[in-house]
Amino acid sequence: MGGLRLALSLFTVAPVRADRVDRPAVRVAMLLAPAAGALLGLVLALLAGGLVRLGAAPLLGGAVLVAFALLLTRGLHIDGLADTADGLGSYAGPDKALEIMKKSDIGPFGVAAIAAVLLVDAAAASALTLAPIVLAFAAGRLGATVACRRGLPAARPEGLGALVAETVPRWLLGLVTLVTGALGVLVDPLRGPLAVLVAVLVAGALTVHARRRLGGVTGDVIGASIELATAAALTVLAT
Repeated sequence: MGGLRLALSLFTVAPVRADRVDRPAVRVAMLLAPAAGALLGLVLALLAGGLVRLGAAPLLGGAVLVAFALLLTRGLHIDGLADTADGLGSYAGPDKALEIMKKSDIGPFGVAAIAAVLLVDAAAASALTLAPIVLAFAAGRLGATVACRRGLPAARPEGLGALVAETVPRWLLGLVTLVTGALGVLVDPLRGPLAVLVAVLVAGALTVHARRRLGGVTGDVIGASIELATAAALTVLAT
């Protein structure tokens, strides 16, 4: 239960207080990340779908979905995307890039990354119904599970990245991916599992690049993995 409460507090604004914040609880939370994402996606899909049924244009429904996704996650993951884009886009060494990522301001790479991802999310979501949106947000949070796999160290000795890095055994990552992909088959026999696979590959590619450039993952990189994996899953499902 400690891991479940932590998952809800990390991935949503659900009024749940995490009573445990240690590595065993974090492991459970990262394994339950797709479930928390599915719950978030369900709320967002119902909200956007209801708006469209009231007569709003589908694109407006997609835009509202994206806006409430930011609200219901406190903008935490999109902030991580911006910081990661600024750090990796600087082409500086690891120490300098990490210093850039810690700054509170957002540079041009961060602004461009936010704009691009939100535009893709809104456009793709406007073409989808409830079940695909739920799956896309589940697959997107699987990006956090990927980023916390064993063998991928933290880039800093402190912070969220240090707490969550390497908490997920690879076999459990594979199991959660298979379960999420199997649920994807129920949504769409072809696009469902493909969306999950692409989300995992995108998150994996980003974290491999982060290890090469930064020495490992940070909380910002995990947030960026979530945002890019969600955008990738939405795109595949809307294609």
